[in-house]
Amino acid sequence: MTIGKTIAHQAEATRGAVKKIFGRATGNTRLRTEGRVEQAKGNAKQSGEKFKDVFRR
Repeated sequence: MTIGKTIAHQAEATRGAVKKIFGRATGNTRLRTEGRVEQAKGNAKQSGEKFKDVFRR
């Protein structure tokens, strides 16, 4: 996995976590849900890249 993809996926997961926390603090359920989805997407992309790396070696 390239360092650029790693950083991009980690940034997406972090951005989602921040949205989730901010939504929880303000009571905004839409923002909290968006944060959960974005965090899950970032984590899934990271897992997919790690899975591909296993078979490349």
